[in-house]
Parts: sequence; C-alpha cells; structure tokens
Amino acid sequence: MSAVNIKSILRRWTVWVPLVAVVALVLSWGRGLPPFAVVVVAFCLAGAVLAAVHHAEVVAHRVGEPFGSLVLAVAVTVIEVALIVTLMVDGGAKTASLARDTVFAAVMITCNGIVGLSLLVAALRNRVAVFNAEGSGAALATVATLATLSLVLPTFTTSRPGPEFSSAQLTFAAVASLALYGLFVAVQTVRHREYFVSVTHDGDIRDEVDDEPADAPGRSAAVLSLGMLLVALVAVVGDAKAVSPAIESGVESAGLPHAVVGVVIALLVLLPETLAAVRAARRDRVQTSLNLALGSAMASIGLTIPAIALATIWLEGPLLLGLSATHMVLLALTVVVGALTVVPGRATLLQGGVHLAIFAAFVFLAVSP
Repeated sequence: MSAVNIKSILRRWTVWVPLVAVVALVLSWGRGLPPFAVVVVAFCLAGAVLAAVHHAEVVAHRVGEPFGSLVLAVAVTVIEVALIVTLMVDGGAKTASLARDTVFAAVMITCNGIVGLSLLVAALRNRVAVFNAEGSGAALATVATLATLSLVLPTFTTSRPGPEFSSAQLTFAAVASLALYGLFVAVQTVRHREYFVSVTHDGDIRDEVDDEPADAPGRSAAVLSLGMLLVALVAVVGDAKAVSPAIESGVESAGLPHAVVGVVIALLVLLPETLAAVRAARRDRVQTSLNLALGSAMASIGLTIPAIALATIWLEGPLLLGLSATHMVLLALTVVVGALTVVPGRATLLQGGVHLAIFAAFVFLAVSP
C-alpha cells in the first residue's frame, strides 16, 4: 500500500474517532463525571461502536467467513470479560451476580435480539431468510450446553448454599466451557468450515468472491483495520465502564433491580456485533449474522466462566451464577424456539418476530421482575 493511501485512510473518521474515544476513556478513568462529561463520553462510545463495525467488516472482507465473524465475536468477548472482572474487583459484594447477569443478558440479546432482528431484516428484503442449518444447529446446541452447565446447574447443586458452585464444580465448569468453545472453533474454522458460510436460496454455497466489491482491502489495510478494531473495542468497553456509575445511579434512583445494570452493559458492549449482523442480513448473508449472534453467545459463556473462575483466586465474596426460575424458563424457551428456527434452514418474518418477542419479554421482566 502506498504512503498516499495510508494517509487517506488515517484521515477517515473511522480512524480518528476511536482515538478520540480512547482519549475520553483516559481522561475519565476512575473519576466521577458530571452530567455534561457523561454525555460527551456517551457520544464517543457511539462513535467507537460505529467505527468498530466498519473495521470488523474490513477484516471480515479480507479473511472471509467464518473467520471474520469469529474475530469480532472473540475480540468483543475478551474485552467484555476484562470489563466484568474489573467491575467485580471494584464493586465488592454488590457485584456477586454481575457475571451471571451480564452473561445471561448477552445470551438473550444475541440468541433473540440479534437473531430476531437479522431474520426480520432479511425476510423483509427477500421474503425468506436462508442459512445453513448444520452450522447454525451445531452453534445453538453448543450455546445451550454451555448455558446449562454454567448458569442452570448452580441453582440445583447442593455443595454450597445459594445459586453458586463449589471450587471443584466451578473448575469443572470452566474447563468444560473452554474445551467446548475450543472444539467448536476448530470445527467452524477447519474441519467443517463449509457449514458456516452463506448459502443461496437454492441451498448452494454462496460464492463470496462474486458478492464482494472488486476493491477488496489489501493486507496493509486489513492489518490497520484489525488494530483499529481492537482500539475501538477497548474504547467501547472502557467508555461503557466510565458511564456505568451514571447507569447504576440512574437504576437505583428509578427503583429498578440491580440486574438491569448487567443488561445495559451487555447492550452497550454488543452494539458493534448487532450493527454488523443487521448489515450482513441486509446483504442476504444471514449465515454471517447467525455466526455473529450465536458465536458471541458461545464466546460470552465459554470465555467468561473460565476467566471468572481464575479471578476468584483474588476476588472476595460469593460468586452467584445460578439463574432464577424466571430466567431458566426464558432460556428454555429460547433453546426450543431457536431449534425450531434453525432446523429448516429457512425463516420468515414470523420466526424473527417470535425471537424479538422473547427478547422483549426478557427486557420487560428485567425491569419489572
């Protein structure tokens, strides 16, 4: 890539906006922010989200599917884990259920919100949304297993009082989660990669080269976008942490349950993936949208639980992982409806609407349990 092209890239808003957001993060870190500063950081957060989506699409264009969606899902989740651990270290006993609330919110947002919105957008444009049932079904089965092992079983185990694991049980859940996630990534990217690429309405594998613009990004542009993607995601999560005290005070003043904080944090962190999934659905690449949604849910559990298990070495207080009865019902409904959605490999407006209705029920019950 020539120096002229690099200079033109550096002048784009997708480069300087994440840098401004990082500056806002540095200036606001560890400080109490007045209302005006909260608004400024929120605008920086929104700009960083849009920039992250752009750079994720550049990287995805360069490396192809399913690697592109995997890069975004893993990058977002790794930084999300860092955010959860940081908040738990700073928050003390009141954050004992933060990991559970955030992870479960991420599962509901991805498996119902993102999936439903993507199916709705694709069906509105093409009447029927098509995707690969083998890959989507395998991803959903992995998500259901991870969620059950990590979020449902703690409610029923008896070694500890309350919805928490013993040290041995937490270690098993962490190792099993990491192993399952690693196995899925190996299947997705190596052994059965063809199950996770877009398909045509006739069921054939879509020719990605024909669908992409002729001016594919070069290696230098892709490397730059990968670096800026990481910068943007750090800014997204860091700025979300900066505004989280304002979110917590707003939740408390409104008399809402503390679990709403985890929902809001998950919504902010998953904004880049949501926008990327919707844009892929508009281009009739529903499989890419499902890769992003289900892959993010899987990474959120498969990477968070091992990290939290490791963090308990120095974290004080209980670690509440078990879901309530209401949330277990929502999770079971999500798995059943998700299976009925992905098995045919085709979906209409109805399936998208059903998933969005479940997501709406989750948000409503989080606010009014």
